[in-house]
Amino acid sequence: MRKIQMVDLVGQYQEIKEEVDASISNILSTAAFINGPEVSAFQKDLEAYLGIKHVIPCANGTDALQIAMMGLGLQPGDEVITADFTFAATVEVIGLLQLTPVLVDVEPDTFNIDPKAILKAITPKTKAIVPVHLFGQCANMDAIMEIAAEHDLYVIEDNAQAIGADFISSNGTSKKAGTIGHIGATSFFPSKNLGCYGDGGAIFTDDDELAHFIRGIVNHGMYQRYHHDVIGVNSRLDTIQAAVLKAKLPRLDTYCDKRRAAARKYSKAFEDQQHIHTPITVQGCEGICENCNCHVFHQYTLRITNGKRDALVAHLASKEIPCGVYYPIPLHKQKAYQDSRYKDEEFPVTNRLVQEVISLPMHTELDDEQINYITESVIEFINS
Repeated sequence: MRKIQMVDLVGQYQEIKEEVDASISNILSTAAFINGPEVSAFQKDLEAYLGIKHVIPCANGTDALQIAMMGLGLQPGDEVITADFTFAATVEVIGLLQLTPVLVDVEPDTFNIDPKAILKAITPKTKAIVPVHLFGQCANMDAIMEIAAEHDLYVIEDNAQAIGADFISSNGTSKKAGTIGHIGATSFFPSKNLGCYGDGGAIFTDDDELAHFIRGIVNHGMYQRYHHDVIGVNSRLDTIQAAVLKAKLPRLDTYCDKRRAAARKYSKAFEDQQHIHTPITVQGCEGICENCNCHVFHQYTLRITNGKRDALVAHLASKEIPCGVYYPIPLHKQKAYQDSRYKDEEFPVTNRLVQEVISLPMHTELDDEQINYITESVIEFINS
């Protein structure tokens, strides 16, 4: 059996090696390292894939979130509601801009932000909602957009983990994750479903005026060289990373299909296990989708409900099976983000999830032998 990787980027590279190597060689020979033609070509390709008017590439996913908030004109003291159960980058940029983060609980089945908790958290100072499409599945965007419209709020989609996923609205229409709110932000970190070979990110919007503003922000506030019209930052997607992403984008749907196929095999193996709760999809699908694209499984995350999660992590390590705990500490308990406004009892779901969740290897190169070994090892331990 091949060595099991949490994410097998080397194996994935072999399929696109010739194309990527040729593109990088061309960039090296022309020295077009910044704003080379591959950047605009990838931008156009991604706009077509997402069905959105404007993609603005930038240096990383954290910058994408920060620039989105800058583009919307959010001011110090404005409140921004987001999920307690997520990576810190989401709340980090809120703090960096001297906005006020408002953390709320998540849903127990999808791990995504709970619309009911959003409603309870709205005050006259609330200006935006940041739903995080965690682990590869959209938050309840119908409910979130309805809340935003009713209270005149911006919606900034943190799409770092769900690029390529579809959200099927209650009216039957379908849109790509990240294109539903007023603005979307994503990361191209190497381990993402669409990842480059370094850092990278992008912002999405259909708003022409907002897109123009953001294009200035990402480039030191310049639309014309040495003419600084707005306050900006230095956040450009470099040409080599754009070339890698351009090679991968036509394969993104195939990558997601392979992840879903692996997820179905995992879930099938665990279906009769009382203490192992498998991921679900909530877009009107039974189990894990075979005929739609509503979950792209950036992570395959279980809940272990018999108190053995931490011991399982150690057991899998002894069997040379990598795994991850995303996330072990709620944001409201992180030293940097603790606040007397937060009461622990307001986060019952998050507080339970951090004790139960474990993510198994998930990538495009997983084979049946590896999946069987992983699932058998998990079941053997949980039932011991």
